[in-house]
Amino acid sequence: MTERASSLPVLHRSLLSVPASNQRALEKIRMLECDGVILDLEDSVAVEQKAAARDNLRQFFSAGRIADCLTIIRVNPLASEFGAEDIALVRELVPDAVLIPKLETLAELEACETLLAATSPSLEIWGMMETPKGILNAGMLAAARREIAPRLQGFVVGLNDLRKETRVLPKPGRAYLVPWLMQVVLAARAHGLTVIDSVFNDFRDGENFENECLQGREMGFDGKMLIHPAQIEPANRHFGPSEQELIEARMILDAFAKPEASQLNVINLDGRMIERLHLEQAERLINQMHIIERRKMKI
Repeated sequence: MTERASSLPVLHRSLLSVPASNQRALEKIRMLECDGVILDLEDSVAVEQKAAARDNLRQFFSAGRIADCLTIIRVNPLASEFGAEDIALVRELVPDAVLIPKLETLAELEACETLLAATSPSLEIWGMMETPKGILNAGMLAAARREIAPRLQGFVVGLNDLRKETRVLPKPGRAYLVPWLMQVVLAARAHGLTVIDSVFNDFRDGENFENECLQGREMGFDGKMLIHPAQIEPANRHFGPSEQELIEARMILDAFAKPEASQLNVINLDGRMIERLHLEQAERLINQMHIIERRKMKI
């Protein structure tokens, strides 16, 4: 259980949160086309169901890995009465990542690293950024991967808890939340972390969900945390490269592939100044497209 079921690079467009207490929902995961699942032992699981939820995950993992699907277990806070048993389960099952809720301090990361010291080095640590203190400490926490927490690989924003603690009202467009969202994106990018946008709570409101996906992509998020399978397709679509982006990317690659451009750092493409940094962006989009196409061929 220490290796993923595929050698394809990981995508993060759609991470579906599934309560570990919901056995029926766990059984359906293998039929879905999400890039990853967050198997939740925390907020979505009632206190009296915690033990049964852990047993459900043992059964889920016993069936084997899901090809091309990131498996993340969200544990209860490490210092809580359930934290030790959750981490013991993580060490037993070895998912792709463990997700720490309400991450705020370096001490939490250091403690998690210590608890996972004897576990496969492929097991990643991710953190939920969902409290005022966590957002304020985002840069410091992201920097911890350099020394204190080398397993740290990703942040997931949690706006429900953040709204509750800050009293910011839920409004379309998230205008008052954008500065905090961008702070997390900036911290993640400065230190090479994956960064995932928060859930959209009404899975029946497809229009506003798609608008929020577009906004998240424009802000630089790698993907979105989801609450319902109906959100998978639009998330995959919006957090993947669009046709127009791919057309422009191919034009940039073709332009730099010409012999006369081999020694140039800047070229003129239809009146636009294109630098090699744009070439790197174009290559990233084309690579992402290839990964997506290879996945479709395997389905």
